[in-house]
Amino acid sequence: MRVQVRYFASLREALGGGETVKVAAGSTLGALRDQLLARGGEYARCLARQRAVRCALDQVMADESAALREGAEVAFFPPVTGG
Repeated sequence: MRVQVRYFASLREALGGGETVKVAAGSTLGALRDQLLARGGEYARCLARQRAVRCALDQVMADESAALREGAEVAFFPPVTGG
């Protein structure tokens, strides 16, 4: 199945605005992150497990156990602060 992946803030600067990614049926956000990490290079640096990266699924904050579905929109972004 295919999902639309979008990157925001510093991730967007390093990886671009987004892409369509093919994932296995039954995949989770965590499995998608692992799949992107396996690409190496900037993906491995930006999405590394020791880095704080937030996820959203269809514009709702989600943890990495959330199940993906065909056509889902996934967003990865660094934590933000405000004041």
